Amino acid sequence: MRKSAGKLCIFFLAASTGFMGLGFTLFAQDAGRISVSGVLDSSVTMGAGAGDASRFYYGLEEYANLRLQARLRDRAIFYGALNFIAASGYPAQNASSWGLYQEQEGLSPSSYVSGEHYIAGMELERLYFRVNGESLDLDGGLIRIPFGYGQVWGSSDFLNPRNPLIPDSRPRGVLGAGLAWYPQDETKLFFFGAVPKNPFAADGSGGLGGLSAERHWEKFSVQTLYAAESPRPGSAHGLHRAGLSVKADMILGWVFDMLYTANPEAGSSADGLSAGAGFDYSFYDGKFIAMAEYLYNGAASSTSINSGNVLGFSNENYLFTSLSYILNDYTTLTVSLVSLFDDLSFTPMLSAEHDLFQGLTLSLSAQMPMDSDLFRGDGNRGELGPLPPGSSAGSYFNLDAKVKLRF
Repeated sequence: MRKSAGKLCIFFLAASTGFMGLGFTLFAQDAGRISVSGVLDSSVTMGAGAGDASRFYYGLEEYANLRLQARLRDRAIFYGALNFIAASGYPAQNASSWGLYQEQEGLSPSSYVSGEHYIAGMELERLYFRVNGESLDLDGGLIRIPFGYGQVWGSSDFLNPRNPLIPDSRPRGVLGAGLAWYPQDETKLFFFGAVPKNPFAADGSGGLGGLSAERHWEKFSVQTLYAAESPRPGSAHGLHRAGLSVKADMILGWVFDMLYTANPEAGSSADGLSAGAGFDYSFYDGKFIAMAEYLYNGAASSTSINSGNVLGFSNENYLFTSLSYILNDYTTLTVSLVSLFDDLSFTPMLSAEHDLFQGLTLSLSAQMPMDSDLFRGDGNRGELGPLPPGSSAGSYFNLDAKVKLRF
């Protein structure tokens, strides 16, 4: 298995490197066709801390995502994206939430600089090329490789972990390549490869490769996925992942998304299963949109924190529910609830968005974690509560006000 996954990964990465060099040379000759777009977020955060956190905290953050695109005739495109962040107060204390680094595989938080008044950081978010053919598309570089139709939990989207409690987080990219083949209309085969999580793994241990197949009908879509990961240091076996994702439009918009992670060293176990299922429904002429999605989170699954997912979860049974009210073309109100049934903890969320004019949005969001200890003082701290087990600091209430400018 190590040889097959390693060869597939090497093939894609070699193609990625070659085309990247060719792409930069050609795009330099056609630089007049470069376009720039992006997002600028200015936010103020305040709240009430729990545990060792300050009883009252606040802070400011300035965040920009700058995207570059250059097209070479009608066959190739270069993409790039950068994140710029400056923060003070509470957001600076929680710099790891920026996504500038991940505290795993031996990496350390060194991607920001500090001084008086604020700390600042910059992150390369995307850097890749795309070559379009008649029935083939090739992507390579620092890219996002998404899987599945899940709207909330993303069980099969194992390379791009999600967490509904952090709705504004942008999925990190991976160094890799993907080849999409369209043998007929509404049918797609996707071959992919990616480097290991540990960027210092010079022997390629932990690299992965795989295949997904996708088919769309008028009101029904299905995607299957298989990925093989070569053994990491200290392990004699690699990981195998198999997934299935389905969506259907039958009065309600249904979705099912699952991924099973098999570890031969651990034997056969349901702990490797992550599965989500839910629906969305609009009514009163689209003024209201209701959504619900359940997650079963196995202890060794793609959505578990035990598997190295820094945005993962520690328990098994979760439910996300939300109701949005579209007041008019400019204003939307949403109330959401993330529930954990294993320890009876909850996080209600309230958000409001208003488009002041095209390209400028004002938003306000609030979260209030709850568990049994909050109401009874019985020491039963929940994962979604103010002070999760194993944590020395948390939050009783968090409020975030933001101005978003799109350009």
